[in-house]
Amino acid sequence: MESKIKFVQGNEACVEGALYAGLEFFAGYPITPSTEIAEHLSSRLPQKGGRFIQMEDEIASLCAIIGASLTGHKVMTATSGPGFSLMQEALGYAVMAEIPCVIVNVQRGGPSTGIPTHVSQADVMQARWGTHGDHAIVAFTASNHQDVFNMTVEAFNVAETYRTPVVLLFDEVVGHMREKLEIPEPGRIPLVERLHTAVKEGVDYHPYLPREDGRLPMSDFGGVHRYNVTGLYHDMWGFPSDNPSVVHGLIRHLVDKIENNANHIARYKKFYLDDAKTVLVSYGSAARSALHVVQHLRGRGQKIGLLEMQTLWPFPSEIIKDTCDQAEYVVVVEMNMGQICQMVKQVVDCPERVFLANRIDGVFITPTDIRNILRLITGKGV
Repeated sequence: MESKIKFVQGNEACVEGALYAGLEFFAGYPITPSTEIAEHLSSRLPQKGGRFIQMEDEIASLCAIIGASLTGHKVMTATSGPGFSLMQEALGYAVMAEIPCVIVNVQRGGPSTGIPTHVSQADVMQARWGTHGDHAIVAFTASNHQDVFNMTVEAFNVAETYRTPVVLLFDEVVGHMREKLEIPEPGRIPLVERLHTAVKEGVDYHPYLPREDGRLPMSDFGGVHRYNVTGLYHDMWGFPSDNPSVVHGLIRHLVDKIENNANHIARYKKFYLDDAKTVLVSYGSAARSALHVVQHLRGRGQKIGLLEMQTLWPFPSEIIKDTCDQAEYVVVVEMNMGQICQMVKQVVDCPERVFLANRIDGVFITPTDIRNILRLITGKGV
């Protein structure tokens, strides 16, 4: 079977990636600018034998996919900022109970209802810290439709590998623009399937006992094993416990399984960085403008490069440090008040060399915007 070529919205590319990854159940509530994901899945998913349901709100949406995941299915929901806010308690539950699921947040301006039809990248820290308590999270993003497809597939793979919720942080520009998408033939991109326990019926099953490789085999809820699922701290059988050693061990497990694999989870793209004296760091749709600037200035002889981040969390500290420490200037291009910029400053040796190029007015940051800021920072004609 050959690859298929389509001309689609970014939201449609996300749909195609989810279907390729084996999505079986979607629950969601329409909200700009993510609604097209639900609209397309409402027809496409049943055609492939999956189930689609429109819930009464975003709280119920994430709760529904958590339940479906526990029964053995690959699941996803999609929303935008206000809906993502409503999902935070259930997101914490999925972290604590180690339930694989994918949550798409197509970002728009905020806080509150903000500016629904315009672009923003201001939910980065919410994705990391929105739910209460110490925890780890995985959040991916993308700047073009081929990468939206690929990172959606990757989100399902990582969710199943680490038994964790994964957030896809796209943005309104990527979600609504149209461009070419090549859908690879089945099998070209490896898929991670649910790891089921080999424990037979009638034998004691420990739902929260990791194997030597760190993975936790699951048993479909309602199947041959009876076990407890709770958002409380729990032992390896899933029963609540306030034993300090159990609590300590569980929180270390939840954090370490993600943070200790940050380099394995990190996805990024490098452009012209071998000799770069000025390094741009960007992600999502803003990275498109950043790349345009880099290509333009390279043509004029300037040593400038781009690190495009596709994994935002766990934060790829080593990659950022290795890429940026030898640069004379590091300029983080994003559409918020500098959420990733602050993280970059924390990990490099010379934070005084790190600068922010941003817009926060709901308008897409353009190459001209970036060049004007570079001119102020470097004092060079750009």
